[in-house]
Amino acid sequence: MAEHSVVFSFFLIFTGAAILASLALYTRQPLLIAYIVLGALFGPYGFKFISDTALLADMSHIGIIFLLFLLGLDMQPSHLIQMIKKATWVAVGSSVIFLVAGYLAALLFGYTQTESVIIGAAMMFSSTIIGIKLLPTTVLHHRHTGELVVGLLLLQDVIAIIVLLVLYSGQNETNGAMSLIMPLLALPLLILVGIVLVKYIILKLIHRFDRFHEYIFLLAIGWCLGMAEGAQYIGLSAEMGAFVAGVALATSPISQYIATNLRPLRDFFLILFFFSVGASFNLGLIGQIILPAALLAVLVVGLKPVIFRLLLKTIKEDNAMSWEVGFRLGQISEFSLLIAYIAASAAMIGQEASHVIQATAILTFLLSTYVVIFNFPSPIAVSDKLRRD
Repeated sequence: MAEHSVVFSFFLIFTGAAILASLALYTRQPLLIAYIVLGALFGPYGFKFISDTALLADMSHIGIIFLLFLLGLDMQPSHLIQMIKKATWVAVGSSVIFLVAGYLAALLFGYTQTESVIIGAAMMFSSTIIGIKLLPTTVLHHRHTGELVVGLLLLQDVIAIIVLLVLYSGQNETNGAMSLIMPLLALPLLILVGIVLVKYIILKLIHRFDRFHEYIFLLAIGWCLGMAEGAQYIGLSAEMGAFVAGVALATSPISQYIATNLRPLRDFFLILFFFSVGASFNLGLIGQIILPAALLAVLVVGLKPVIFRLLLKTIKEDNAMSWEVGFRLGQISEFSLLIAYIAASAAMIGQEASHVIQATAILTFLLSTYVVIFNFPSPIAVSDKLRRD
């Protein structure tokens, strides 16, 4: 089948998403399930209506970048630093536990040592998209639960960047240890540059031209994507750059105006992200991977709340909050998908092991979403009592 134009692909994606989302709402299901199912149906392994998903996957990445930028806009730097100091032990301890659990489970199903280590590494992280998207705005802005979730996700992002750097250095051994050290040195530089540019350029432009709303919108997008690209250039992730861009602006009164106006744009690209997750999955491998993926998914969804609850208790968090944070982080991450793609392209793992990680990600996205929307306040909760925007 000839490849359709981008416009026709968007027609298929968003019209199909609207139809399936309507069915999901009528049957009281989370909307992101509709987007993933649509991707599997329309993608190259389904009906092949959209056979080349590379462009859509790249575009969907913008949604994650905007998500982290908006998250940064809601974070006061002083609170953020305090929370990261407090939660470092929990993030590192939980990552080690999930690495070992995933490694042992993969060995049980006969995967090689290298494949088992990489599958274990993919289990370490929780999804920024799921974690933040299912947090009500009031909880994200003003509640300790939101601060804990965000702090842990950010620390996991740093660990994920280190893992990705190790994988990249495995592809290109000529750079050696410097390829790991340089990005860690670059992070303080990125933060410093972000603060200086906001103080002496961005805020002055906003104050000078704040009557022109279109200009503020344009400046915010340019600042976000510029910092994202700058972070990638010095070896960090685009998401990290976008978050730093948001935090640097967080102390300005204009930050909430920017956040409100960028949310629809973020949601547009996040629909593409979940569609691309479903579309990139090879349905023909289901028979080979369903058992290990199901075991890993149950292990993640069942074990993460328990481990987070135990570790959070060690830093004197109360019982109910510890359970809630654990359930909200009870899935693996979009970084896990990236680990699967990079490791497979570098021939570190086979296609079967890569698809085990992808299938586990999809299953945990779905299962943890169900757990949260049925039990905790969220914007897409099933009951009116729990629904909070």
